[in-house]
Amino acid sequence: MILFAGIMVWLSGCQSPDELMPPVSRKGINSITARFYDGTGEFVGITDSVNHEIVIPIPYYYPEESNSQVTSQMLEKMRIVANLDNNVTVEPALLFLNLNPENAHSITVTDERKGKQQYTIRGEIRKSAKCAIESFRIDELNLDGVINETAKTISIVTIETLPPAKASISLSPHATISPDPRVTEIDFNNEPKFVVTAHDGTTATYTVIKATPAKLPSGIRPGSAKILFEKATIVDLGATVHNHGGIAATKDYILISNRAAQSVLIDAKTGALISMYDVSAISNPALGNFYNTADDAGHVLICNLAQNHGTFKVWRLDLPSGTPQLYIDWSANTSLAIGRKLSVQGDIAGNAIITAPLLTGTDSKFARWKVTNGVLQSQVPEIVTVSGITWTTNVDVVSTSATDVNADYFVARYGDHTAGENGNVYSMLNWVNGSSNAVRKSLVNVNSNFVVNAVDFIEFNKTPYALVNYVNAATWGQADQIFLVNAASLDNFTANYNSWGATTEVGGAVEWTTGLANGYSMYNGFGKGVGAANANAAGDVAFVQSPDGYFLYVYFMFTNGYIVGVQFDCIDL
Repeated sequence: MILFAGIMVWLSGCQSPDELMPPVSRKGINSITARFYDGTGEFVGITDSVNHEIVIPIPYYYPEESNSQVTSQMLEKMRIVANLDNNVTVEPALLFLNLNPENAHSITVTDERKGKQQYTIRGEIRKSAKCAIESFRIDELNLDGVINETAKTISIVTIETLPPAKASISLSPHATISPDPRVTEIDFNNEPKFVVTAHDGTTATYTVIKATPAKLPSGIRPGSAKILFEKATIVDLGATVHNHGGIAATKDYILISNRAAQSVLIDAKTGALISMYDVSAISNPALGNFYNTADDAGHVLICNLAQNHGTFKVWRLDLPSGTPQLYIDWSANTSLAIGRKLSVQGDIAGNAIITAPLLTGTDSKFARWKVTNGVLQSQVPEIVTVSGITWTTNVDVVSTSATDVNADYFVARYGDHTAGENGNVYSMLNWVNGSSNAVRKSLVNVNSNFVVNAVDFIEFNKTPYALVNYVNAATWGQADQIFLVNAASLDNFTANYNSWGATTEVGGAVEWTTGLANGYSMYNGFGKGVGAANANAAGDVAFVQSPDGYFLYVYFMFTNGYIVGVQFDCIDL
């Protein structure tokens, strides 16, 4: 027993007694939250440590996005939850409080050291101070605004001059905006400002800016294809059945040849009919206004069908209000079939090369004129013979250069199947060496039911592209197809032919696909005639590039079917 008592004394001398004081509390009340009696809502109190007051703000409307105003009855019995530090108490206990603004509730907070502090709790109905633009879109221009809430800016990624338009927006609940772009057309070109006013009168000012995006290193941005419009040329635009055959596409306008006294002028971005365009001065004799095209600067060239006139004539026209002026007058054999197609590369007010295929029936030739510094070098063209391919009634030729007659060119043609070129198939698009006039490479074998009738060429964002079409002459509108092909090299110049088994009607899924290794294709039934089938299997294609080089516009038309506008871009998103 003595030994045990000694050990206990030794242990007691080596150990301090337990500290009975609770740990220090640094905050006391961390937060107070109020909810409606049914448990909905969560309203956090704001603590004023100087005046020892806790104010619980409650929104004027609940839910905030609704028009349901909070009533005094809803505030009579609010559930209160206090988050306290360890060893901190509140008296009286918080469970339910009447938080109508005229009521104030006193509580005593006792900390871990038994120190006491009184607070007053009250509710306060507050109108919302939120004044943000949460989304912004110009629907009719298909443009989305990118909102920078910190800078209070809305960026629209476009370089084009925009027409006045309304916008679809969403605001903070119960906020208003002035001017209101939902009801007022706005000029978005000059950085308009919008003042958003919250329910409590707080304001914020947003500025809409047109952003200058970076470009991709080269070529079209994948997935950027956007159909701008699709118009039935007869039903929507009033074109004459069987008679419209060519499109002259410019930056702002498209002129559709009606092969009569009036052509059809439409808006290049919307396809809306502007007017019937009077070309009666060149429409007699018949087929004087047979086909039209446009150069890179927007000058329109209109040609006749020579075998109906004995002389091949080309008129120049400047839209939107010019009159045709005779530009080329080439005396030719009265039986010479020229004028079904005409192409121009460049600007006839500067440098350009103009080409028109001949339909001789014995060999493959086209006429070529050169324009230098705005001067047509000769009324009489150079006649070029292409080796290795033949054509019948449908052919188009376009140069790749505005200055070099020895530059390569592209030929889209309907082959001579009776000659058995490749059995019952022929190559629809041919890349031809401009020096030797021999075919360098042919693209896509199609059978005799498919009539190729148009080609165009452009260099967009450092990448050359060819555009070509065909229609199914046997069942008009059952397999119309558009190919946009990368022509940067012979290796890039590839495509895959598909024999379509069914027609996709207009109004269905309409989109460009990347089924080609180096380009795009489109199939939809746009050739489907809303009038009679076109006996000539006519149609046309055209490229237009925006002046800033950000947008590429593709236009195509199938006679008695539709004219369609598609926009691509090279924006580096």
